[in-house]
Formats: sequence, structure tokens, C-alpha cells
Amino acid sequence: MTPDWRRIAADVGSRTGLRLRPDAVRPVSGGCINSGWRVASDAGEVFVKTNAKASLAMFEAEHEGLRALAVAEALRVPQALATGVSGSLAWIAMEWIETGRSGTATGRALGEGLAKQHRYLAERFGWHRDNTIGSTPQPNGWRADWVGFFADMRIRHQLELAARGGCPRRLIDAGERLLDQIGVFFTDYTPDASLLHGDLWGGNWAADSDGRPFVYDPAVYYGDREADMAMTELFGGFDAGFYAAYQAEWPMDPGYGTRKDLYNLYHVLNHVNLFGAGYLGQAQALIARLLAAAAG
Repeated sequence: MTPDWRRIAADVGSRTGLRLRPDAVRPVSGGCINSGWRVASDAGEVFVKTNAKASLAMFEAEHEGLRALAVAEALRVPQALATGVSGSLAWIAMEWIETGRSGTATGRALGEGLAKQHRYLAERFGWHRDNTIGSTPQPNGWRADWVGFFADMRIRHQLELAARGGCPRRLIDAGERLLDQIGVFFTDYTPDASLLHGDLWGGNWAADSDGRPFVYDPAVYYGDREADMAMTELFGGFDAGFYAAYQAEWPMDPGYGTRKDLYNLYHVLNHVNLFGAGYLGQAQALIARLLAAAAG
């Protein structure tokens, strides 16, 4: 659906004081859930994402997530400007950051900044509101117990979605067996409740025009920092300098090498639910490996 840019410009302006130019709008490629647009304004360019009006809550959560990451003052994020509904479309407006080339220093700065972000702690796990991982609802109710939080609100939640979507019973049953034994992976490890990006794959960070890293499209909550680090390894996009810098700032626990499969299972199950059976084999392999590790 083609946005009514005159209406969106007026609505963004009423919330931010910016004067957007509805005659100076360019589409931005790369998103598979929302439509992205680069819009000129009297104060520079603005990035606007649009989707059906039912997506307003998703955009509101993204808006709050960007602000939460900004408060940590660890990594650059686009400044969140406003969200709203104009006609049949919901939208979120934020600062446009011009991208540039990443260099050796970029990865190191990203690792150092992420470690600093992860030292921004809460007393409990979760967040004050639910959000989304991709377009999948992500529940975030506060819990004092990380293992229970991750088991129920991450893995069990995805297994329930998979069952409703008709995934093979063997996947669901194996996942439930894993949940029965999940405590084994935390017998000598108690994580902090770190501020997480929540969806930190290689497509959700870039270098700005000065070669400094910035992150975007968060699925924020407070959880084990290993969950963010695990996802950086799932699809690639992070160099050796990133990992060396992070490790120098805050070394990983020895058990991370096993637990990263547990944390990445959440994202692989989400891909099963979003994109279908092409990810079933990967999910089943992760569960089998984790069950074998739990058995010792």
C-alpha cells in the first residue's frame, strides 16, 4: 500500500516539530517485515518505517527499545522520534544515519560498546512490556529466575507456536524433553540481568559515515548477555576484532560454548515459525546436541 505522505508528514510534524517533505521520499531496501523510507525534512533526513495499522504496538516497542539502548550510552543507536497511525498505516520515525565503510577499528568498537551495554543491569529478567522478535510476539514479563524466564518465555513460547503451526510432533516432544533438563546448563553459572539488544545478527548493525558502529532494530529485554553473543555467531557478520574486544572487556564463562546452542535455538525456532520447514533440520540438530550435552 502506498503511504499518504502528506498525511504522514503532518502527523510526524505534530509529534516532533519537524517539517517533513512529502515530495522528497525515497524507498529503502533491506527490510522483510516493514517498508522503509528516507524522507527529507527541514532538519535533515528522517528514516520512516511503515506497516499495517495493527503494527503500531510493534513500532511503539521498537521506539522504547531504541531509547532504552540510548540511555546505556554504550553504542550509537538511531534517535527515536515518534510513532503513530496515519490512515491505514502505522509508522515509526527515527534519525537517519548515513552508513559508511567498517574497518578494523569498527569491530573492536562494537565489541567494547556491547560489553559496556551488557554492564547496564536490572534487578530482574524481562522488560516492562512485550515486544517482537521479527514479527513474532516476544513476551517479557519480569522474572527473578533467568532459567524459568528463558524456558517459558523463549523456548516454550516458540514450541507452542510451532505446535499450533503444525510442526512435527517429534520436534515439540524433543523440545519439551530439553526443557525438563534445562537447569543442567546452569548448575555453576548465574547470569546477570544485562540490557540486551535481543536481535543482534549481522543485519542489525552497521558503520556510520565515520566508521563508528551503530545498532538498530532491537528486541530489547534484560537477560543473560550470552544470548546476544550467541546470536552474533548464528549468521555471521562479526569479525575477530569484535570478539577479541568483547572478551578483553568482559570474558565469557567457559560454559558459553554449550549454552550458545540453547540461546540460538530460540532464534532458529523463531525462523521455523516465521519462514517454515527449511529451518526444521537445524532446530532438530540443535535440540539433539543439547540433549546429548545434558546427558553428559
